[in-house]
Amino acid sequence: MTSASTPHPKRKLIEVALPLEVINRESAREKSIRHGHPSTLHLWWARRPLAAARAVLFSQLVDDPSSHPDRFPSETDVAAERKRLHSLIERMVTWENSGDEDLFRQLHQEILDATGGDPPAILDPFAGGGTIPLEAQRLGLAAAASDLNPVAVLINKSLIEIPPKFTKLPPVNPGAAHVRTGTWPHSTGLADDVRFYAQWMSNEAHRRIGRHYPDATLPTGASAPVVAWIWARTVACPNPACGIRMPLVRSWWLGKKKGKESWVIPSVTDGRVTYRIGHGSKDLPPSAEEDGTVGRTGARCVGCSASVDLKYVRSEGRNGRIGFDLIAIVAQGNRTRHYLEPNEEHRTAAALAPPQDSPDGPLPAEALGFRVQAYGFKRYADLFTARQLVALTTYSDLVSEVRDKVALDARVAGRQKGLSLEQGGAGAEAYADAVSIYLGFAVSRLASTNSSLCRWNSAPSKESVSDTFARQAISMVWDFAEGNVWTKGPCELTSSAGWVARVLDHLSSERSPGNARQENATKSPAAGQLISTDPPYYDNIGYSDLSDYFYIWLRRSLRNVYPSLLSTLLVPKSEELVANPFRHGGKDGAHRFFESGFNEVFQRARQTTLEDYPISVFYAFKQAETTNQGEASTGWETFLEGMMNSGWAITATWPMRSERGGRMRDVDSNALASSIVLTLRPRPEGAARTTRRGFLGALKAELPDAMRELQQGAIAPVDLPQAAIGPGMAIFSRHSVVLNDDGQPMRVRAALSMINEVLDEVLSEQEGDFDADTRFALAWFRQHGFDTGDFGDADNLARARNASLEHLERAGILSLRGTRGKVTMLPPSQIDPEWDPGTDNSISTWEVVMHLSRTLTDSGIVAASALLSRVPESIDRDLCKELAFLLFALAEDAKRAKVAIEFNALGTAWNDIVAGAGAVAQQESFDYTGG
Repeated sequence: MTSASTPHPKRKLIEVALPLEVINRESAREKSIRHGHPSTLHLWWARRPLAAARAVLFSQLVDDPSSHPDRFPSETDVAAERKRLHSLIERMVTWENSGDEDLFRQLHQEILDATGGDPPAILDPFAGGGTIPLEAQRLGLAAAASDLNPVAVLINKSLIEIPPKFTKLPPVNPGAAHVRTGTWPHSTGLADDVRFYAQWMSNEAHRRIGRHYPDATLPTGASAPVVAWIWARTVACPNPACGIRMPLVRSWWLGKKKGKESWVIPSVTDGRVTYRIGHGSKDLPPSAEEDGTVGRTGARCVGCSASVDLKYVRSEGRNGRIGFDLIAIVAQGNRTRHYLEPNEEHRTAAALAPPQDSPDGPLPAEALGFRVQAYGFKRYADLFTARQLVALTTYSDLVSEVRDKVALDARVAGRQKGLSLEQGGAGAEAYADAVSIYLGFAVSRLASTNSSLCRWNSAPSKESVSDTFARQAISMVWDFAEGNVWTKGPCELTSSAGWVARVLDHLSSERSPGNARQENATKSPAAGQLISTDPPYYDNIGYSDLSDYFYIWLRRSLRNVYPSLLSTLLVPKSEELVANPFRHGGKDGAHRFFESGFNEVFQRARQTTLEDYPISVFYAFKQAETTNQGEASTGWETFLEGMMNSGWAITATWPMRSERGGRMRDVDSNALASSIVLTLRPRPEGAARTTRRGFLGALKAELPDAMRELQQGAIAPVDLPQAAIGPGMAIFSRHSVVLNDDGQPMRVRAALSMINEVLDEVLSEQEGDFDADTRFALAWFRQHGFDTGDFGDADNLARARNASLEHLERAGILSLRGTRGKVTMLPPSQIDPEWDPGTDNSISTWEVVMHLSRTLTDSGIVAASALLSRVPESIDRDLCKELAFLLFALAEDAKRAKVAIEFNALGTAWNDIVAGAGAVAQQESFDYTGG
């Protein structure tokens, strides 16, 4: 460690340049990766992508080559080494490489080289779903995770603390010899036991309660397992002349697969609603107006067509008068679904008394993300049918029973008797605890697909039970699907345990031990540890209230395994660092609570920080506020000011996008991506003041070099303005204060505005490096884009830049023909597709960029690389890239969205295009020399 007065010792890679586009692309792709992904162990809300966390941690520890002028004396040397490090990051963030232990040994060696062989432990004081600690461990680092929420702590223990205790050990179940002979790599032995004992639990549960889940009888007379029962909530129609139990249904559709469409058709007979199934052309499918009976504002009675206000429905709910009725049965066929009418056998099978000892707890009167209390739901048990409660309590009890069975089998298999897992043991009892925990997660996962808040998804590719948490909320569902807990799929135990086991299969063997503990972040000791964290998102998610939904089941299953962690009836809430207006006296009180707690966390971290490394913080909330002066002040600006007031200097800001869309944002808005990663270093205690003039001068002196370094990474032009905030804010926040001309401290909002202005200037000043044709084309594009303009204006612009319109027309980048006295700059889609740079004696940078844009759009990166390989070396590739970035900024500023998207694509793919061109040139040289 260095003293607070010592200058920053070495810039880390994360503070200079990242291959951001690749990181973002892989982060987005993770959402489509399921099997073995740690997110499938158990639900947690708003997890950061593994790819982003992995890249951030590595680049947070590894030096940027500019920090070593002795080893990399020239800019060329620095750029080459930076490119090598970026290529490692690009490999590491790819999901398919996450198990490549040779790659991760190389990555760990890079970290050792950069840290003198002694890398710091990583601490995430808001560990949540465990992404950051897990990725720290994957990189060979000691990982510490803390969280106030016991569900989060249990998830982290299951990812980073428990698997290393039992890695490469064989399973203990008596059937293991039939599965595999030889070694059991990673945590595959533990995974096999999870699968085996989940099957034992399923068999035992079926023996006890299977009679409550009858098969369905098909029209042919054959029996078929039920996939789900579809129920509709009901209330009495308030029309006295009707009075039926009117169904409340969002949609009558059951299946929309082409040629096999099915839907429910209600009818009223003798004051009772009955249901049949509509198929094919003999029945008319429900129209948009008739599809369902309930919407956002009210309901409609299927008997008398009376309109019913939702206020009435809520009142009926609060008085315990909402019921539900079976409207369809879904049976499993041969790779198809059979939709059947309801019958009394299946109604009777579900008419159970709820178990008296089912886990319970009151729903919060008001909470972030909760919508069901207004309809009479008072307790967590109210969110499940009686049959679902019977199944889940049976499985929870079996977790406790299976623990004893695993311990006995482990001792028979040669494991020594010892302490429990909570006591730090690693013998038979601790192993039984570990298997129980993963089985407890399997049961807890079932709670999410076995509630009365699960919809039936009628989409052709689905036709299945959906999850309770389709959103980060507990919302009212009118017609719901009760899945069969014995039919393979999302509602069945062995399927749920299979998801858990696949996570264990994919966890690497070569990991440092991790530690996860329950702790308030404001009191978490960070001394000797490097922070990387993803804090709560202000008031976006009520983690503690939502996680009670799972906690009641985990506590029932595992309170004998972790009695201290699972000691409270519900999750602790009063100290949770979320701006919850229902818990802190309204919006203003919630804001003060969040802000003071947040500042306390990072003030404490400032006092114990490791001076050799920046900390990293993910940021995502988008809270907007208004000051007394009527000025808009975003949470983004408040966050930056809070960090600086806590003694931190901001050194980088990286937009992390886990979703990529086509919508472009205004360059001047500093609009947030899906999240921002900031790196921060402690500001020296005696940091100097400066003036507005001094700040502006520093921006103009330092931002151009910083921009060039940023552009060396694979960063999309759309992300450049947000990334440029980092070096700009580094200048602003390294001073104790920046004084305006009136002597008042400059606010972050004003600093961000100045950074944007200088960024625009830097991009504009790059024009001076371009050839005359390109300078003319830029000036024309700035005024007209690819629209038509006057010949006289064009001629004046060309003469001022020593360019010729006739030459530009021969070059194929503008047209003088057509409307008399008019000039049109040709867009990439209209330039000559047969252009050959090998025969063009006067090529401009503009020509190269336009033709590459056309080729990339039409034919992809490989074709663009082949074209670039034929462009003479006299054309500066870096200038071409700068032009693509500049054209994106100009098009975005002029709100030319389509054009901006094309140039953003070119800037994003530039490094890949150049690499491909180099490979083409190398192969041609090889062929020419006969190598």
